[in-house]
Amino acid sequence: MTEQIAVAAASTIAIAIASFTLDGPVTLNGAEVIAAGTEIHVRKPMSGELRGLTINALLNCDVAALLTIAPRITSPVIPKGATMDPADLTQLGGEVMDFLLPKAAKAALPTT
Repeated sequence: MTEQIAVAAASTIAIAIASFTLDGPVTLNGAEVIAAGTEIHVRKPMSGELRGLTINALLNCDVAALLTIAPRITSPVIPKGATMDPADLTQLGGEVMDFLLPKAAKAALPTT
């Protein structure tokens, strides 16, 4: 019975996903691992994926924090130690920040 409840509860959890298109390639050790123009899907991080990081660092778009969380929440996976265009890192940071802000904080932001 417990398994059925757990499965039912798990199936109702909505997973938030955002995406962006790479301006430049992602490279690892000088080799291209993800081509420019590839759509990267970013999944909302859950508490376990935030292990070893501070939410403050992610909200400040700290490069080390973003590069640490990237392999945990991206598809295709941006590998740890990868090099990427700063504009793409900024896009990733924007998506992560959007996921971490509470709904009330988003509602309080001015609209353009």
